[in-house]
Amino acid sequence: MQEKIQIFDTTLRDGEQVPGCQLCTSEKIEIALSLEEMGVDVIESGFPISSPGDFKSVQEIAKTLQRATICALSRAKKEDIDCAAEALKPAKNKRIHLGIGASDVHIAKKFFSTREKVLEQAVWAVEYGKTLVEDIEFYAEDAGRADKQFLATMVEAVIKAGATVVNIPDTTGYCLPGGYGDIIKYLYENVKGIDKVTIAVHCHNDLGMATANTLAGIMNGARQVEVTMNGIGERAGNTSLEEIAMILKVHKDLHMDSGLDTTKIFPLSQRIAQLMNMPVQANKAIVGSNAFAHSSGIHQDGFLKHPENYEIINPLDVGIPVSSILLTARSGRAALRHRIENLGFSFDKNQMDGIYDRFLCLADQKRMVEDEDLLELISNR
Repeated sequence: MQEKIQIFDTTLRDGEQVPGCQLCTSEKIEIALSLEEMGVDVIESGFPISSPGDFKSVQEIAKTLQRATICALSRAKKEDIDCAAEALKPAKNKRIHLGIGASDVHIAKKFFSTREKVLEQAVWAVEYGKTLVEDIEFYAEDAGRADKQFLATMVEAVIKAGATVVNIPDTTGYCLPGGYGDIIKYLYENVKGIDKVTIAVHCHNDLGMATANTLAGIMNGARQVEVTMNGIGERAGNTSLEEIAMILKVHKDLHMDSGLDTTKIFPLSQRIAQLMNMPVQANKAIVGSNAFAHSSGIHQDGFLKHPENYEIINPLDVGIPVSSILLTARSGRAALRHRIENLGFSFDKNQMDGIYDRFLCLADQKRMVEDEDLLELISNR
Protein backbone atom coordinates (compact mmCIF):
# COMPACT_ATOMS: atom_id res chain seq x y z
CA MET A 1 0.00 0.00 0.00
CA GLN A 2 1.29 3.45 -0.96
CA GLU A 3 1.48 6.10 1.77
CA LYS A 4 0.36 9.59 0.77
CA ILE A 5 2.95 12.37 0.83
CA GLN A 6 1.34 15.81 1.03
CA ILE A 7 2.57 18.20 -1.68
CA PHE A 8 2.90 21.80 -0.51
CA ASP A 9 3.80 24.04 -3.44
CA THR A 10 5.41 27.40 -2.75
CA THR A 11 6.11 28.51 -6.33
CA LEU A 12 3.90 31.56 -5.79
CA ARG A 13 5.66 32.58 -2.58
CA ASP A 14 9.24 31.29 -2.28
CA GLY A 15 9.51 30.84 -6.05
CA GLU A 16 8.39 34.39 -6.71
CA GLN A 17 11.16 35.73 -4.47
CA VAL A 18 13.57 35.18 -7.38
CA PRO A 19 14.69 38.65 -8.58
CA GLY A 20 12.77 39.72 -11.68
CA CYS A 21 10.18 36.93 -11.45
CA GLN A 22 7.26 38.84 -9.92
CA LEU A 23 3.83 37.81 -11.17
CA CYS A 24 0.61 39.78 -11.44
CA THR A 25 -2.58 38.55 -9.78
CA SER A 26 -4.08 37.00 -12.94
CA GLU A 27 -0.86 35.07 -13.61
CA LYS A 28 -0.82 33.79 -10.03
CA ILE A 29 -4.41 32.63 -10.33
CA GLU A 30 -3.59 30.81 -13.58
CA ILE A 31 -0.69 28.96 -11.95
CA ALA A 32 -2.68 28.20 -8.80
CA LEU A 33 -5.50 26.67 -10.86
CA SER A 34 -3.00 24.52 -12.75
CA LEU A 35 -1.40 23.35 -9.50
CA GLU A 36 -4.82 22.46 -8.11
CA GLU A 37 -5.69 20.58 -11.29
CA MET A 38 -2.41 18.66 -11.00
CA GLY A 39 -3.46 17.55 -7.51
CA VAL A 40 -1.26 19.70 -5.27
CA ASP A 41 -2.57 19.55 -1.69
CA VAL A 42 -1.46 22.93 -0.35
CA ILE A 43 -0.66 26.07 -2.34
CA GLU A 44 1.29 28.78 -0.56
CA SER A 45 -0.05 31.74 -2.48
CA GLY A 46 1.91 34.61 -0.97
CA PHE A 47 2.95 36.75 1.98
CA PRO A 48 -0.03 39.09 2.39
CA ILE A 49 1.53 41.75 4.59
CA SER A 50 4.50 42.21 2.23
CA SER A 51 2.53 44.35 -0.25
CA PRO A 52 -1.03 45.30 -1.27
CA GLY A 53 -0.49 43.35 -4.49
CA ASP A 54 0.42 40.17 -2.65
CA PHE A 55 -2.56 40.59 -0.31
CA LYS A 56 -4.86 40.89 -3.33
CA SER A 57 -3.32 37.84 -5.02
CA VAL A 58 -3.81 35.66 -1.94
CA GLN A 59 -7.37 36.93 -1.59
CA GLU A 60 -8.28 36.30 -5.23
CA ILE A 61 -6.73 32.81 -5.22
CA ALA A 62 -8.68 32.11 -2.02
CA LYS A 63 -11.89 33.10 -3.84
CA THR A 64 -11.12 30.99 -6.91
CA LEU A 65 -9.78 27.60 -5.82
CA GLN A 66 -12.16 24.90 -4.63
CA ARG A 67 -10.15 21.88 -3.45
CA ALA A 68 -6.57 22.75 -2.47
CA THR A 69 -5.71 24.31 0.87
CA ILE A 70 -4.71 27.95 0.38
CA CYS A 71 -1.81 28.98 2.57
CA ALA A 72 -0.47 32.43 3.45
CA LEU A 73 2.92 33.17 5.01
CA SER A 74 3.29 35.18 8.20
CA ARG A 75 5.94 36.10 10.70
CA ALA A 76 5.20 35.53 14.39
CA LYS A 77 3.70 39.02 14.63
CA LYS A 78 0.11 40.05 15.30
CA GLU A 79 -0.12 42.38 12.29
CA ASP A 80 1.20 39.65 9.97
CA ILE A 81 -1.18 37.03 11.32
CA ASP A 82 -4.19 39.38 11.13
CA CYS A 83 -3.32 40.30 7.55
CA ALA A 84 -2.92 36.65 6.51
CA ALA A 85 -6.22 35.69 8.11
CA GLU A 86 -8.03 38.55 6.36
CA ALA A 87 -6.60 37.62 2.95
CA LEU A 88 -7.61 33.98 3.46
CA LYS A 89 -11.21 34.70 4.49
CA PRO A 90 -12.78 33.63 1.16
CA ALA A 91 -10.91 30.30 1.04
CA LYS A 92 -12.80 27.01 1.45
CA ASN A 93 -9.66 25.46 2.93
CA LYS A 94 -7.19 27.84 4.57
CA ARG A 95 -3.90 27.69 6.44
CA ILE A 96 -1.59 30.27 8.02
CA HIS A 97 2.11 29.40 7.80
CA LEU A 98 3.80 31.28 10.63
CA GLY A 99 7.06 30.92 12.51
CA ILE A 100 10.31 32.24 13.85
CA GLY A 101 14.01 31.38 13.87
CA ALA A 102 15.18 28.27 15.70
CA SER A 103 18.97 28.41 15.25
CA ASP A 104 21.21 30.29 17.66
CA VAL A 105 22.59 32.39 14.81
CA HIS A 106 19.09 33.58 13.89
CA ILE A 107 18.08 34.08 17.51
CA ALA A 108 21.17 36.15 18.31
CA LYS A 109 21.98 37.85 15.00
CA LYS A 110 18.56 38.29 13.39
CA PHE A 111 16.16 38.70 16.31
CA PHE A 112 18.71 39.92 18.91
CA SER A 113 16.84 37.77 21.36
CA THR A 114 17.20 34.69 23.54
CA ARG A 115 15.98 31.11 23.21
CA GLU A 116 13.47 31.69 25.98
CA LYS A 117 11.94 34.79 24.37
CA VAL A 118 11.81 33.24 20.92
CA LEU A 119 10.12 30.14 22.33
CA GLU A 120 7.55 32.31 24.11
CA GLN A 121 6.84 34.25 20.91
CA ALA A 122 6.46 31.02 18.92
CA VAL A 123 3.85 29.66 21.35
CA TRP A 124 1.98 32.97 21.45
CA ALA A 125 1.89 33.18 17.64
CA VAL A 126 0.45 29.67 17.24
CA GLU A 127 -2.15 30.25 19.96
CA TYR A 128 -3.17 33.60 18.47
CA GLY A 129 -3.25 32.29 14.90
CA LYS A 130 -5.44 29.43 16.10
CA THR A 131 -8.12 31.91 17.18
CA LEU A 132 -8.41 33.07 13.55
CA VAL A 133 -7.69 29.98 11.42
CA GLU A 134 -7.94 26.36 12.53
CA ASP A 135 -5.10 25.03 10.35
CA ILE A 136 -1.81 26.51 11.59
CA GLU A 137 1.55 25.46 10.20
CA PHE A 138 4.60 26.52 12.22
CA TYR A 139 8.03 26.91 10.63
CA ALA A 140 11.16 26.68 12.78
CA GLU A 141 13.34 28.83 10.53
CA ASP A 142 16.92 27.63 9.99
CA ALA A 143 16.13 24.34 11.75
CA GLY A 144 18.95 22.76 9.77
CA ARG A 145 21.49 24.65 11.89
CA ALA A 146 19.56 24.63 15.17
CA ASP A 147 20.52 22.83 18.34
CA LYS A 148 18.52 19.61 18.13
CA GLN A 149 17.49 19.60 21.78
CA PHE A 150 16.22 23.19 21.60
CA LEU A 151 14.50 22.46 18.28
CA ALA A 152 12.72 19.50 19.91
CA THR A 153 11.62 21.77 22.77
CA MET A 154 10.26 24.32 20.29
CA VAL A 155 8.44 21.71 18.21
CA GLU A 156 6.85 20.17 21.31
CA ALA A 157 5.75 23.59 22.55
CA VAL A 158 4.06 24.64 19.30
CA ILE A 159 2.32 21.27 18.99
CA LYS A 160 0.93 21.77 22.48
CA ALA A 161 -0.14 25.30 21.47
CA GLY A 162 -2.22 23.89 18.63
CA ALA A 163 -0.09 23.69 15.47
CA THR A 164 -1.42 21.17 12.96
CA VAL A 165 1.72 21.04 10.79
CA VAL A 166 5.32 21.70 11.85
CA ASN A 167 7.84 22.63 9.18
CA ILE A 168 11.53 21.82 9.73
CA PRO A 169 13.28 23.98 7.10
CA ASP A 170 16.87 23.72 5.94
CA THR A 171 16.60 27.44 5.23
CA THR A 172 20.21 27.97 4.16
CA GLY A 173 20.70 24.68 2.33
CA TYR A 174 23.39 23.77 4.86
CA CYS A 175 22.51 20.16 5.67
CA LEU A 176 23.75 16.91 4.19
CA PRO A 177 21.11 14.21 3.66
CA GLY A 178 22.26 11.98 6.52
CA GLY A 179 22.33 14.87 8.96
CA TYR A 180 18.97 16.25 7.88
CA GLY A 181 17.37 12.82 8.10
CA ASP A 182 18.82 12.48 11.60
CA ILE A 183 17.12 15.74 12.64
CA ILE A 184 13.71 14.43 11.59
CA LYS A 185 14.38 11.08 13.23
CA TYR A 186 15.52 12.80 16.47
CA LEU A 187 12.30 14.82 16.60
CA TYR A 188 10.14 11.74 16.17
CA GLU A 189 12.03 10.05 18.98
CA ASN A 190 12.05 12.99 21.40
CA VAL A 191 8.94 15.14 20.90
CA LYS A 192 5.74 14.32 22.79
CA GLY A 193 2.63 14.60 20.62
CA ILE A 194 4.50 14.53 17.32
CA ASP A 195 2.19 11.76 16.14
CA LYS A 196 -0.70 14.27 16.29
CA VAL A 197 0.76 16.58 13.61
CA THR A 198 2.23 16.43 10.14
CA ILE A 199 5.97 17.08 9.94
CA ALA A 200 6.98 19.03 6.84
CA VAL A 201 10.34 19.48 5.15
CA HIS A 202 11.35 22.63 3.28
CA CYS A 203 14.83 22.48 1.79
CA HIS A 204 16.94 25.00 -0.11
CA ASN A 205 19.51 24.13 -2.74
CA ASP A 206 22.58 26.18 -1.78
CA LEU A 207 24.79 23.08 -1.84
CA GLY A 208 22.71 21.20 -4.42
CA MET A 209 21.19 18.99 -1.70
CA ALA A 210 17.56 20.14 -1.64
CA THR A 211 15.98 17.09 -3.25
CA ALA A 212 18.27 14.63 -1.45
CA ASN A 213 17.53 16.28 1.90
CA THR A 214 13.79 16.28 1.23
CA LEU A 215 13.93 12.57 0.42
CA ALA A 216 15.94 11.94 3.61
CA GLY A 217 13.27 13.82 5.53
CA ILE A 218 10.35 11.75 4.27
CA MET A 219 12.28 8.51 4.72
CA ASN A 220 12.60 9.45 8.39
CA GLY A 221 8.94 10.27 8.92
CA ALA A 222 8.07 13.62 7.36
CA ARG A 223 4.83 13.47 5.39
CA GLN A 224 4.67 16.90 3.75
CA VAL A 225 7.20 18.18 1.21
CA GLU A 226 7.51 21.87 0.38
CA VAL A 227 8.51 22.34 -3.24
CA THR A 228 8.48 24.66 -6.25
CA MET A 229 8.06 24.07 -9.95
CA ASN A 230 11.41 23.99 -11.75
CA GLY A 231 13.14 24.24 -8.36
CA ILE A 232 12.95 28.04 -8.40
CA GLY A 233 13.25 30.03 -5.20
CA GLU A 234 15.41 32.22 -3.02
CA ARG A 235 19.13 32.14 -3.92
CA ALA A 236 19.90 28.73 -5.47
CA GLY A 237 16.26 27.65 -5.25
CA ASN A 238 14.11 25.06 -3.52
CA THR A 239 13.35 21.38 -3.85
CA SER A 240 11.79 20.72 -7.26
CA LEU A 241 8.22 19.47 -7.30
CA GLU A 242 8.90 17.47 -10.44
CA GLU A 243 11.93 15.70 -8.95
CA ILE A 244 10.17 14.57 -5.78
CA ALA A 245 7.02 13.55 -7.69
CA MET A 246 8.97 11.40 -10.13
CA ILE A 247 11.28 9.91 -7.49
CA LEU A 248 8.18 8.64 -5.69
CA LYS A 249 6.66 7.40 -8.96
CA VAL A 250 9.80 5.59 -10.16
CA HIS A 251 10.84 4.15 -6.78
CA LYS A 252 7.75 2.15 -5.96
CA ASP A 253 9.85 0.34 -3.37
CA LEU A 254 9.49 3.45 -1.17
CA HIS A 255 5.73 2.75 -0.96
CA MET A 256 4.98 6.47 -1.10
CA ASP A 257 2.83 8.42 -3.52
CA SER A 258 2.44 12.13 -4.30
CA GLY A 259 -1.06 11.72 -5.68
CA LEU A 260 -0.19 14.12 -8.52
CA ASP A 261 -1.22 13.86 -12.15
CA THR A 262 2.38 13.93 -13.32
CA THR A 263 1.40 14.25 -17.00
CA LYS A 264 0.71 17.93 -16.26
CA ILE A 265 4.28 18.60 -15.05
CA PHE A 266 6.00 19.56 -18.31
CA PRO A 267 3.30 21.89 -19.68
CA LEU A 268 3.13 23.76 -16.37
CA SER A 269 6.93 23.90 -16.13
CA GLN A 270 7.06 25.53 -19.55
CA ARG A 271 4.28 27.99 -18.71
CA ILE A 272 5.92 29.06 -15.44
CA ALA A 273 9.27 29.52 -17.19
CA GLN A 274 7.51 31.74 -19.72
CA LEU A 275 5.52 33.80 -17.20
CA MET A 276 8.53 34.33 -14.93
CA ASN A 277 10.94 34.88 -17.81
CA MET A 278 13.20 32.27 -16.22
CA PRO A 279 14.26 29.59 -18.76
CA VAL A 280 14.78 26.06 -17.47
CA GLN A 281 18.39 24.91 -17.78
CA ALA A 282 18.79 22.30 -20.50
CA ASN A 283 20.15 19.59 -18.18
CA LYS A 284 17.51 20.12 -15.48
CA ALA A 285 16.14 16.78 -14.29
CA ILE A 286 12.67 15.84 -15.58
CA VAL A 287 11.81 19.12 -17.35
CA GLY A 288 15.05 20.26 -19.03
CA SER A 289 15.21 20.13 -22.83
CA ASN A 290 17.91 17.44 -22.63
CA ALA A 291 16.16 15.28 -20.02
CA PHE A 292 14.77 12.95 -22.71
CA ALA A 293 17.27 13.70 -25.49
CA HIS A 294 19.94 11.27 -26.70
CA SER A 295 23.01 12.31 -28.71
CA SER A 296 25.70 9.71 -27.95
CA GLY A 297 25.84 6.90 -30.50
CA ILE A 298 26.06 4.18 -27.85
CA HIS A 299 23.08 5.60 -25.97
CA GLN A 300 21.07 6.13 -29.14
CA ASP A 301 21.62 2.56 -30.30
CA GLY A 302 20.58 1.18 -26.92
CA PHE A 303 17.57 3.48 -26.69
CA LEU A 304 16.33 2.56 -30.16
CA LYS A 305 16.59 -1.14 -29.30
CA HIS A 306 14.64 -0.66 -26.06
CA PRO A 307 13.91 2.76 -24.42
CA GLU A 308 14.40 1.44 -20.89
CA ASN A 309 18.07 0.82 -21.68
CA TYR A 310 18.62 4.54 -21.10
CA GLU A 311 15.35 6.01 -19.82
CA ILE A 312 13.95 5.25 -16.37
CA ILE A 313 10.95 7.53 -16.97
CA ASN A 314 8.48 7.35 -19.83
CA PRO A 315 8.34 10.93 -21.18
CA LEU A 316 4.56 10.60 -21.48
CA ASP A 317 4.41 10.31 -17.69
CA VAL A 318 5.53 13.94 -17.33
CA GLY A 319 3.64 15.30 -20.32
CA ILE A 320 6.40 15.13 -22.95
CA PRO A 321 5.11 13.51 -26.16
CA VAL A 322 8.29 11.78 -27.28
CA SER A 323 12.02 11.44 -26.58
CA SER A 324 14.49 13.12 -28.93
CA ILE A 325 17.26 11.58 -31.00
CA LEU A 326 19.72 14.42 -31.63
CA LEU A 327 22.28 14.19 -34.40
CA THR A 328 25.75 15.39 -33.47
CA ALA A 329 29.32 14.31 -34.22
CA ARG A 330 28.90 11.74 -31.43
CA SER A 331 25.89 10.06 -33.05
CA GLY A 332 26.08 6.61 -34.61
CA ARG A 333 24.67 4.85 -37.63
CA ALA A 334 21.58 3.60 -35.78
CA ALA A 335 20.46 7.13 -34.94
CA LEU A 336 21.19 8.41 -38.44
CA ARG A 337 19.22 5.58 -40.04
CA HIS A 338 16.34 6.19 -37.59
CA ARG A 339 16.11 9.88 -38.50
CA ILE A 340 16.40 9.20 -42.24
CA GLU A 341 13.65 6.59 -42.07
CA ASN A 342 11.47 9.06 -40.18
CA LEU A 343 11.91 11.38 -43.16
CA GLY A 344 10.55 8.62 -45.42
CA PHE A 345 13.75 7.28 -46.98
CA SER A 346 15.39 3.87 -46.97
CA PHE A 347 18.92 2.92 -48.09
CA ASP A 348 21.00 -0.23 -48.17
CA LYS A 349 24.15 -0.65 -46.07
CA ASN A 350 26.59 0.65 -48.70
CA GLN A 351 24.48 3.72 -49.37
CA MET A 352 24.14 4.37 -45.63
CA ASP A 353 27.92 4.08 -45.17
CA GLY A 354 28.44 6.85 -47.73
CA ILE A 355 25.77 9.06 -46.18
CA TYR A 356 27.23 8.44 -42.72
CA ASP A 357 30.73 9.49 -43.80
CA ARG A 358 29.36 12.75 -45.23
CA PHE A 359 27.20 13.20 -42.14
CA LEU A 360 30.25 13.02 -39.84
CA CYS A 361 32.05 15.69 -41.86
CA LEU A 362 29.01 17.94 -41.59
CA ALA A 363 28.51 17.18 -37.90
CA ASP A 364 32.09 18.21 -37.15
CA GLN A 365 31.25 21.62 -38.61
CA LYS A 366 27.82 22.04 -36.98
CA ARG A 367 26.78 21.55 -33.38
CA MET A 368 23.52 19.95 -34.42
CA VAL A 369 22.45 18.35 -37.71
CA GLU A 370 18.81 19.10 -38.46
CA ASP A 371 16.33 17.39 -40.80
CA GLU A 372 16.93 19.96 -43.57
CA ASP A 373 20.65 19.15 -43.44
CA LEU A 374 19.86 15.45 -43.83
CA LEU A 375 17.63 16.11 -46.83
CA GLU A 376 20.48 18.01 -48.47
CA LEU A 377 22.93 15.19 -47.68
CA ILE A 378 20.57 12.65 -49.24
CA SER A 379 19.90 14.71 -52.35
CA ASN A 380 23.63 15.28 -52.96
CA ARG A 381 24.73 11.70 -52.51
